[in-house]
Amino acid sequence: MCEHVDLSFRSANYVECTYRRVPARRLERGDKSQPRSRDKRGCTMPFQPRELFPDRSARDLFGAEIRRHREKADMSLRRLSEVLNYSKSHLARIEAAESLPYDDLPAKLDACFGTDGMFARLYALAKNEPFKSKYRGVMEVEKHAVAIEEYACATIPGLLQTPEHARASLRIGNRYAPEAEIDAMTKARLARQARLSQVQPPDCWFIVDEAALRRAAGEPEVMRDQLMSLIERGTQPHVTIQVLPFGAGQHPDAGRTLVLYTLPNEPTLAYEEGPHRGGFIEDSGAVAKLRKNYDLLRAMALSPRDSEAMIQAVMKDLTSWEPPQI
Repeated sequence: MCEHVDLSFRSANYVECTYRRVPARRLERGDKSQPRSRDKRGCTMPFQPRELFPDRSARDLFGAEIRRHREKADMSLRRLSEVLNYSKSHLARIEAAESLPYDDLPAKLDACFGTDGMFARLYALAKNEPFKSKYRGVMEVEKHAVAIEEYACATIPGLLQTPEHARASLRIGNRYAPEAEIDAMTKARLARQARLSQVQPPDCWFIVDEAALRRAAGEPEVMRDQLMSLIERGTQPHVTIQVLPFGAGQHPDAGRTLVLYTLPNEPTLAYEEGPHRGGFIEDSGAVAKLRKNYDLLRAMALSPRDSEAMIQAVMKDLTSWEPPQI
């Protein structure tokens, strides 16, 4: 319970509804923070909160515990944001496991609800999981894969991104995220690349669509450094980079990212991601079809030498390009 919070409304005159209790004085003054729709008996129908999955990750559990303690104290998100001096919209995203909190929030929550460091301990786990659930699975598979074959349709593969390009890409995809969250996501993405520098790194084959080379993320200098990094990476004995040019035409995996993981003593595992969803594919028949698709892409792509020449050509185009003045 937040001891310093005025919760006197808890003992106020309530209108009893089937869905939840709503303070009568809020209905009388037309408080816009409460839902306005009513059921057939005239009772206010509440906003239906997003379903949470506390067993999915530490981040999900952190958000679920905020909601559990908040509802136990009969506190709205708005009221909690006022008590903690914290953004209501950011609190909502944290509850839904869509965002990480700032470092000072766990201590504030523990002080507010008297939870003896529980939120601080959960946060210590959650901040090591800066990616959404589907990506955590990918990161685990990458750690054990002996071969990684990826086709990237629109962005430079995360395993090949420079720090500046990674930050720019993550900021584009998370426009309203606080800097602390972008920092955590960038750090985690770059940490994945350590796998390529180990004594026995996986054999990596990257097919990068020409669109990923020409659609810049960040300033031209950032993209130019990224392209130079691709050329340097391609000289490593365990890394092969090919470019799939626009001239190759359409193909079965257009608009999607495809990754094939070879794991020791296990069948090949595929990961496919489109604009709105992604996930692992384990069915042997489905994986075999995706293997054929990837082999087709490999045949359609430029040779590694010609791919390097195209990357250099794109770099020259970037040199002569200037962002529009706004």
